[in-house]
Amino acid sequence: MKKLIMLGTIVFAIALSSCINTNKEDMTQIKHKTIQVEDCKIFYRETGDPQKPTLLLLHGFPSSSHMFRELMPELTDEFHLIVPDFPAFGQTELLSREEFTYSFNHLARIIDKFYGGYRIDEVRHVCLRL
Repeated sequence: MKKLIMLGTIVFAIALSSCINTNKEDMTQIKHKTIQVEDCKIFYRETGDPQKPTLLLLHGFPSSSHMFRELMPELTDEFHLIVPDFPAFGQTELLSREEFTYSFNHLARIIDKFYGGYRIDEVRHVCLRL
């Protein structure tokens, strides 16, 4: 089973974002992608070397992966970052309630399948901002 280690929440994001330089040239290295998970097309941002430790950054409610746009360039030299939008948030598609069960259990299953389908062997850290 893949190990998930919860790292920080708001304090982590605030501490790291305090040293953000928005003029970094590596902003262009952030890729915008989608992947099909069950019946939902999940949008995500990715940057960094996949050979480095992977951080899965999960946004809070109501928000999106966009909230990490300034933090990602600061972490990209040390980590491989994957930052998805939950179903119905950000740029991930919005499905009707008849097509998709909007519950925390189902969202957790979707995220588990998301990084499993992405073929990530191990996610070393998960950061959730509430």
